[in-house]
Amino acid sequence: MTQVDGMRAIQEKGTSRRWLILALGLAAQTASCSFLYGLPFLVPAMRDVEGLTLAQAGTIVAAPSIGLLLTLIVWGAAADRYGERLIMALGLGVSGLLLVYAGLGAHPVGLLFGVFLAAGASTASVNAASGRVVLGWFPKEQRGVAMGIRQTAQPLGVGVAALGLPPLAERWGFQAAVLLPAGLAIVVALLVAWLVIDPPRPAPPAEPGGKPPSPYRGPTLWRLHGASALLVVPQFAVSAFAPVYLVSVQHWSSLAAGWYLAVVQGLGALGRLGSGWWSDRVGSRLRPMRVLAVASCAVMLLVAFGDSTWPWLVLLALALGAVITVADNGLGFTASAELAGLAWAGRAMGTQNTAQNVAAALTPPLLGLVIGDTRYALAFCVAAIFPALAIALIPVRAEHP
Repeated sequence: MTQVDGMRAIQEKGTSRRWLILALGLAAQTASCSFLYGLPFLVPAMRDVEGLTLAQAGTIVAAPSIGLLLTLIVWGAAADRYGERLIMALGLGVSGLLLVYAGLGAHPVGLLFGVFLAAGASTASVNAASGRVVLGWFPKEQRGVAMGIRQTAQPLGVGVAALGLPPLAERWGFQAAVLLPAGLAIVVALLVAWLVIDPPRPAPPAEPGGKPPSPYRGPTLWRLHGASALLVVPQFAVSAFAPVYLVSVQHWSSLAAGWYLAVVQGLGALGRLGSGWWSDRVGSRLRPMRVLAVASCAVMLLVAFGDSTWPWLVLLALALGAVITVADNGLGFTASAELAGLAWAGRAMGTQNTAQNVAAALTPPLLGLVIGDTRYALAFCVAAIFPALAIALIPVRAEHP
């Protein structure tokens, strides 16, 4: 068999298996998110059973996100060079083994912080690699929906953590609960290593030095990353402050607020799918993204208006905000990979996620200063400024038919 025949066979096998590969990418991202966003559910067990202070528990919860933030671009570059299957399976598997170690016995706080930091750094491999494999196997007219499906991993991972971790921690303790995301990570890593096929890598136009030209020479990707980071602000304004707002201002019970937010999280996942389908139909990621930026600005102002007027209006606005403010995530992620090209897609998606994670980390403390005790309407008006700035920054004209 010639090299061309071999490439053609891989192409046909991967094309026929692309939905399975998407499912495995979704499973890998879900396993990663069940760890990254699941640790807050274990804070009561950390305090009651392990005897940690709130500051110590908060430090441990922050460790995976710090590791993730420091390594996203590095893992993206590794996926560009070595392939998606290896990088996804390696990072997820190492993360699972580190969590097994964390769950097999009591550890000092400093050691536990280091283990979770390393596990977060390892599981960051999934972010760029799972997106890159979707980019490679799905044609442009299906890519928006495929990426939208992949983007539902975050609410799915949070749901798995919410359902599984507290009961395990209550019955068997913090260490036993950590073994749930550990087991998920190891099982999915093995499936990825077995069943995922790397998409073909067509040789891009090269410079005299033999390397593909960097897409970061121009302003397009920088503008896209900046706009995506700005659009994260209203998303985290809703997700971070809606629970405390419903309890402290609207006088809901914690249980009722939790159920309400669980429902709107599910609607948000559907919103990501809908925006991906929309982008496939119109043949553009950035035009729908700009429309969603306008809608995000409007809905933040509606939340602020509802807070000052009628309770029913603010509840409707919060539900709309939970859907609209997350719907652009997959569009920016997909557009960054498409504009960068396959040779740079991993690094572009890593940079995209890094910018968004920085914005996500800064939003709650800074908006918290604006809110103080009661200034929620003012805070949501401030949050509306950021998508308004993103409207002008989104590089719509950079997309080519």
